[in-house]
Amino acid sequence: MAEPRVEIESLHYSVGILGITGGSLLLLVNDYAHTPGNDLIPSTALGVLLLIIAALLAYAGVRRSLSHTPLFVSLCLSISALWCGSGLVYILVGEGVAKGPEGLRTAMVPGLAAFTLALLIIGVVGVLQREVVLSIIAFAISLACAHQIAGLCNVSFGLGATAANYLLVCLVGAYFGSGRLLSYITKGKVEPPGTGLQKKSKLTPSQAQERNDAVPVGLVMNLLSASVLACPLLGVVPQLTPGLVPWLWTAGVFQLGVCVLSYRAMDTLAATFYGFMSVLKFAEGYSLLLKEFNHVPYSPVPFPTVFAVLFFILALFSTQKSIVEGLYQLFFVAYCIAIAAQPKGFFQGGTQGVAAAIFVATALTFLVTLHNMVSPWRVPTGEGLLRAALSRTSRMTLRPLDKDLNAPYLGYSKYADAEVLGHACSVLAAFAITATVGASGPLDVLVLPWAVVAGGALQLLCGSVAFARGKTLESTAFILYGIMWTVWGLTRYGGLYGTTRGFNVAVGIICFMLFNCFVTVGALFLSKAWFAYSLTFQLILISFLLDAVGALPYGYDIGVTIIFGLVSFYCFLANLFNSSFQTPQLPLGDPFIKLSGFGGGRESCPHVPARKATSVQQIAEILKNGGTCGMPTDTVYVLVAACNRPDAVEKAYKIKVHAQDRPMSLWISNVKQLEPARHLLDPVLWDFMEAAWPSSISMVIPRGPWMDCFGLGESAKYIGTPQSIAIRSPDCTVATHLMDLVGPIATMSANPTGEADTTHHNQVYAKLGDKVDGVLCDGPSPENIASTVVDCTKIQSGQIGFFRVGVIPKSQVLQIFEEVQKKHMAGRVNPTFEPDVTPSEEEKEPKIETLVPVELSPVKEEEESL
Repeated sequence: MAEPRVEIESLHYSVGILGITGGSLLLLVNDYAHTPGNDLIPSTALGVLLLIIAALLAYAGVRRSLSHTPLFVSLCLSISALWCGSGLVYILVGEGVAKGPEGLRTAMVPGLAAFTLALLIIGVVGVLQREVVLSIIAFAISLACAHQIAGLCNVSFGLGATAANYLLVCLVGAYFGSGRLLSYITKGKVEPPGTGLQKKSKLTPSQAQERNDAVPVGLVMNLLSASVLACPLLGVVPQLTPGLVPWLWTAGVFQLGVCVLSYRAMDTLAATFYGFMSVLKFAEGYSLLLKEFNHVPYSPVPFPTVFAVLFFILALFSTQKSIVEGLYQLFFVAYCIAIAAQPKGFFQGGTQGVAAAIFVATALTFLVTLHNMVSPWRVPTGEGLLRAALSRTSRMTLRPLDKDLNAPYLGYSKYADAEVLGHACSVLAAFAITATVGASGPLDVLVLPWAVVAGGALQLLCGSVAFARGKTLESTAFILYGIMWTVWGLTRYGGLYGTTRGFNVAVGIICFMLFNCFVTVGALFLSKAWFAYSLTFQLILISFLLDAVGALPYGYDIGVTIIFGLVSFYCFLANLFNSSFQTPQLPLGDPFIKLSGFGGGRESCPHVPARKATSVQQIAEILKNGGTCGMPTDTVYVLVAACNRPDAVEKAYKIKVHAQDRPMSLWISNVKQLEPARHLLDPVLWDFMEAAWPSSISMVIPRGPWMDCFGLGESAKYIGTPQSIAIRSPDCTVATHLMDLVGPIATMSANPTGEADTTHHNQVYAKLGDKVDGVLCDGPSPENIASTVVDCTKIQSGQIGFFRVGVIPKSQVLQIFEEVQKKHMAGRVNPTFEPDVTPSEEEKEPKIETLVPVELSPVKEEEESL
């Protein structure tokens, strides 16, 4: 069988290639028609067009980011960032912010230098992997950037060579992109020569599981910001100017995107690191922007010092992934120390020297990382060394590298947990506002970006991720605190507050305090750590209120912010430690108040992913020991108990509220589990079961002695009615596997009587609380409609009816039953029911019975367990 190819048959791949072609065509026309002092396309219009194309490329790259195509993703997003930064620079030139050829050269060269090297590395890795088209595009645009630098430094060089490289991109991209688009439209029937795709690289399961395709893009953004800061030190440009802000803020925006994509790839450590990096990028751009307004900002010591500590801790924990990654992050520890050591922060030689070292280290790390992602032969980076070292001791045990580690208790999330970054941002924002800021010039102190970006934007991001994971209180807290940091940062440190003290500001802060009171009360039911976190933030809000009314005691604000910062730091460290190590654990504390059923019973029973065999075995052991569990099916979630444990069946029956009028039903994995009672069932019924199952069809059949073989004992009265019982074999792999391990099970819908069906595992917690002993979690149900219930009590006379028409339509059930009837009319009776004694001559004569027409009883809207 042929190997599966990379899934780039989609429209997004064609959009990416054709987007690169369109942007190259735009620059090609502009460069060929360029003459000194006369541009074919005005700078502002060129910048706007480049921004539009950059957004299109970013969309294509993000859509492919989780499809195991890191080379294409890196190329698309790198070129998107290149044209985004270039477009913003051209707009600044067109609007007169960056003036003249000298201003354009100073603004463009550092960014072009970074992308020249980044695209060159992508091209080299593409050659090694025989990705011809991507390599040609990467090499051509890299050479175009290099020629553009030469043309900006020496006007006599011209831009003809730049245009020639973009012409090559246009020719290759137009042919290949159009060919792939044509193949996509015709579903592979028409494929121009040379536009076929390379087969997917052979990756080990661990490589496929651990790979985060967004990481190379984050490294390119680190390369970009390091190039901007290091160029003045190396004499490439005379000095840092506001024209370089677009490159730094482009890097910051893309770093935020990498942070989100890393959460999507279940990589908490990478998401936290690139969240930190985005804060630095925005702060660097903010510092340069102030020069345009004749401000010379200085960096207070507390913030970069605390940032260095956070980077150091993150680097230590990142060594569990690879030694190289941990060592690489130590460069940013040195960078933050350099910022703290020099008053002017980003503008002095020490900081820029560390940036030059980061440029070299990032280039090497980018080359190794991208190569290891696309090639089955890896460059050694020290992966697994820490894990191997800790495996020799029993005191510390690392958690396994498993994406199910981030499976939520509530909700169905495709994101990793963001609490580590959320608490770290609280630390950064808290220690930032400890700096003394005069009312006359708050912009001169680098507090605004720390409070607004770290405390505001990133906390809003963490709140959104927490909401997607079903963490309602955590999401509410992060979003509320993010809004508060943003509003207070802009008001107090953005120059809007000034010397004004009044009633309006106080009322707004009081509103935030009231909302935080609800968060604090809710934290009583969550954990002691969260209660301390929300309570100390209330102290900060009190300091804001006192400052607004002009009654702030000396030192109170600094004291409470330090307390809040330390509490946030402990929460950051505990969440990071507990998510990395299985033992020991840093305590977050039990909730102060525990209510029955509150929290979905997550502390009283295991909540395990249904798609793991070990999880199904764990639930099977619980059922064998007399427990009751929630389980996904091919329709809705159900509550189950093993039939051979009568005590468990009775317990499950009593769990539901007012369940006396809603009997339980019997489920089997296949008809073979009815083998002991085969001789007691009607032949037509048996063949109907074989033909209809597994499916979402429940059959109501006559009650009889055949039920005695399941070990139900006295609990048989809870299943079915005195006359009949509902039986079913579901079309669900998880349920079938569980019943193969346990045997037949008694089921009922996992919701109190009178309420809607349970279509998500979080509803099992919400509706049944801690009454269950385990839950198999599989997110939303594939169907929101219950099964079709067929009345088979009169099947001997050829009649069936319908109590409920659900997922399976009535016509399909009747067709199956008609085929079974035809078999019996032709004499093809199930061999089980053939008599052992040879019949007499009279009995050998064939007899044809007249079938009674199928009688359909009225449809009744009842529950699954009829």
